[in-house]
Amino acid sequence: MSSVGAITNGSNNLQSLQEPSTSQVDEQLRISPLVAEPVIGEGVKVSLSGAGLNKSAAAKGRDSDIEESGLPENIQQILKMIRKLQQQIAETLAQLQAVMADKHLSPEETKVRIGSLQSALAILNGGLLTANASLAKAMKEAGLSSEQVMKAASLIMKS
Repeated sequence: MSSVGAITNGSNNLQSLQEPSTSQVDEQLRISPLVAEPVIGEGVKVSLSGAGLNKSAAAKGRDSDIEESGLPENIQQILKMIRKLQQQIAETLAQLQAVMADKHLSPEETKVRIGSLQSALAILNGGLLTANASLAKAMKEAGLSSEQVMKAASLIMKS
């Protein structure tokens, strides 16, 4: 049988593909590895925008009175958590008032949004109750002085 117009290596002007030997591949990987070696002493570099720096400074400044209170670290953390929960509750209440005042929403949409915000408020209030109970327990276990108890109470009231 003869084939008409068959392509052979000699007639297609294509170079034959030669697989590199495994020793050549090993040598190339040894010289130029696929995985970068970790550099000791280097850390992660993070750059914040101006707005991010301002927000970070504001958050740090907001809790600086707690950090400078001299209270034990675990009590400081609970106080910060309480303050954050209080802020989230205030924001959710503001959103709830905005939804109730928005006359552009349909009654169904208003009802759904109000229900969602009320659920969020219930969760936040539950978290606040838990945090307050944790604070009372931590203060009792730490044996705080009456001055320290008053300091913690004043920090809770300050938002």
